[in-house]
Amino acid sequence: MLEIRRATLADSDAILACLAAAFSPYQSAYTVEAFRDTVLSRDTIERRFATATLFVASSAQQIVGTIGCYKESAQIGHIRGMAVLCDWQGRGVAAALLERAEEELRAGGCARVTLDTTTPLSRAIRFYENHGYRPTGRVAEFFGMPLHEYAKQL
Repeated sequence: MLEIRRATLADSDAILACLAAAFSPYQSAYTVEAFRDTVLSRDTIERRFATATLFVASSAQQIVGTIGCYKESAQIGHIRGMAVLCDWQGRGVAAALLERAEEELRAGGCARVTLDTTTPLSRAIRFYENHGYRPTGRVAEFFGMPLHEYAKQL
């Protein structure tokens, strides 16, 4: 049974472990700084909790996925930091997390949601596109890597 719930600071270690495990196959495709920013640390996860709402997916008391979201403006939300443990990928965890984050943003008055991703995450890009996200054409610099913006109307 999968449960999606709001994360608390007590979940920090499990969230850090989930991010590290989910992104470790891509570490060599990232710059050192980009990877560090993606998987977070004790300091940066506390800042993430201060600026975003985090959710976790758990099964049998094990955190198997996470996602964060926040309002960028009155009507635009942003999703950041989605990760699902490798053994749980393809089992609906990411879809459930994404749906919960979108619900949170919609309830906060957002009509549009954005997210950013990197080229090495081709599976994630397909997932986002299958869930209605489209590239905006905006590409930012992310610690020496291109960061592609995707958006969806809620």
